[in-house]
Amino acid sequence: MVRLTVGSLQLLSRLDAETRPHHGDIDAIWIELITGELTLTKYVSRLMRVYGFESPIEAALAYTPKLANVIDVRNHARSGLIAQDLIALGFSTSQVAQLPLCPIAPFANPAEALGWMYVVQRSTQLHERTRRQLEARLPQMTRGTAYLASTEGRAALLRNELGASLHTWVVDAQMADQVIGGAQDAVRCALEWFQSRRNRASDAVDASTTRAAGTADSEHRDDTE
Repeated sequence: MVRLTVGSLQLLSRLDAETRPHHGDIDAIWIELITGELTLTKYVSRLMRVYGFESPIEAALAYTPKLANVIDVRNHARSGLIAQDLIALGFSTSQVAQLPLCPIAPFANPAEALGWMYVVQRSTQLHERTRRQLEARLPQMTRGTAYLASTEGRAALLRNELGASLHTWVVDAQMADQVIGGAQDAVRCALEWFQSRRNRASDAVDASTTRAAGTADSEHRDDTE
């Protein structure tokens, strides 16, 4: 079991406080799905948006110097599961490969990278609730939720692991500020990215790709008849 120190708890609490004004806007990508009209096409649209954000972050993390010495990045990587879900829901591998990606450069140091990881990790708290809603309201859903299920029972453990890594790496106020700065950059990037996916021009791009979801939806209905 990963145990948190007072220092790591304080830094996690500071991360929570510094990013709290934007939690609602970032959480909206899942909240709007599970509190509004829920369709398979809307779920697929969310998966596409999240893939476009998390996949390039994982690539940037992989190229961040010394980060592998601080935390097991592979234990936090989930974008491959989104690709797996999209394929299970009717996408081809080429369609997944052509999805728009948020432009994110490698991070300058592990402190900055850990700030970005915090923002991604925090979003997992809504995954289990979203998956339960999908199963309850779309009973024909028999596949396509590997990404949401991947953190079931593990969200707190992953947060604690991140906290332990913060305690190991962050040794002074300057490094703590770098972590906070990374988290704030990640929040700004997330808000810009998810808002851009709502723009009419982006929706036109998404519409051509989400046709696969319509095919999958029809197949699911056939399976239940």
